[in-house]
Amino acid sequence: MRGLTMLPLARRLQAAGFSTEVFDYASLFQGPGPSVDRLAARMLSRGPGPVHLVGHSLGGLVALETAAGWSGLPPGRIVCLGSPLAGSGAARGMAHSHLGALLGRSGRLLKSGLYELPRGREVGVIAGCRAAGLGKVFGRFDGPNDGTVAVWETRLPGLADHRVLPASHTGMIFSSEVAALAAGFLRDGRFPG
Repeated sequence: MRGLTMLPLARRLQAAGFSTEVFDYASLFQGPGPSVDRLAARMLSRGPGPVHLVGHSLGGLVALETAAGWSGLPPGRIVCLGSPLAGSGAARGMAHSHLGALLGRSGRLLKSGLYELPRGREVGVIAGCRAAGLGKVFGRFDGPNDGTVAVWETRLPGLADHRVLPASHTGMIFSSEVAALAAGFLRDGRFPG
C-alpha cells in the first residue's frame, strides 16, 4: 500500500496531539533497503527529540529494520499494525504458487520476518482477528488471523505490549480504536485499557 492509505490514521494521531508525517516507499520495485536508508535520514532530520514510528504490515518491518540497522537515531517507540514479525505464511504461499513476483523485492523480508527486535526500543503490536482479506487465498492460517497475517505471526520475544482487535488487515488503518491504542502506546509504552 502507498502512503496515502495512512492519512486517516495520521489524522487521528494528529487529533491525539502528535505531529505526523506520512512516509511513502516503493516496496515492489526497490525492496526494503533504500526505504530503510530514507527513513533513517528522515528520522535524523527530525531529531534529537523522540521520533516515534507507526507502520502497517510491511511498513512495521521497515520501521524495525531501520531501528535495528542504524545507530544514532533519535529515541522513540514503534507501533506495528498487522506486521508479520515472524514472517508471513500468505507471502510464502504466494511464492510457492509462482506468484512471488507480486511481493516484489520485499518478498524475502515478508516471507522470513525478523530474527529479533531492535534493542533499546519499545515495540508494540496491534494484530487483527477479523479474517477478511486476500491472504486466505494464498496461505492456510493456523489460528486467529486478519485475513492476511496470523496473530501468531505478529509476535516476537521482547515486545513491550501486544493487542488483538476484531479488525481486518486493511481495516486496522481506518480504525479509531487502533489509532487510540497507538497514541496511548506512543505516550506511555503500553496500550491503554
